[in-house]
Amino acid sequence: MTELVSRATSILRINGERWRALATGIDPELLLRPPAPREWSALQCLGHAVDTEAAVFAARVRALMAGDAVLAAYDPDRESTPITARTDPAALAERHAALRAGTLAVLATVGERDLDRAGRHAELGMVTLRQLVNEWVAHDLMHLVQAERAVMQAFIPETGPWRSAFADHDVDASAAEPRA
Repeated sequence: MTELVSRATSILRINGERWRALATGIDPELLLRPPAPREWSALQCLGHAVDTEAAVFAARVRALMAGDAVLAAYDPDRESTPITARTDPAALAERHAALRAGTLAVLATVGERDLDRAGRHAELGMVTLRQLVNEWVAHDLMHLVQAERAVMQAFIPETGPWRSAFADHDVDASAAEPRA
């Protein structure tokens, strides 16, 4: 296993556990709450993580490993799982966990020489498997941070004099008092 694949695997494995902890350990109302208009709730972030786990990352790794030259674009606005108040967060997290186990198995097949395999992404042009693996991990972490930021919004406004400490995460940062 390459150093990149090893590092990516360790993070993706932990992130799967973080998604499960969010989905099963937090009040569903908080998970459904969008941080601001037109922003994703934590549950929508998890839904997107499931969608990309199912249709994007492992499929692209397989395509590059097979020598396929074209990687299809993915539009989350058109190709996403609908999330509603009836969506079961725990069931969604379990689906993610099952998919993640499969994608980690695909990732485990990648060797050092494979990382330089390249293909043409429909929107981005030439990309290598090395770039894809790095993007996969960064994308996964980004949406976890986004989900956690969404949950934070329920608490930040009532932090009183500490509110300015959350300015980087506060969707209504204009309401935060300046730090002394």
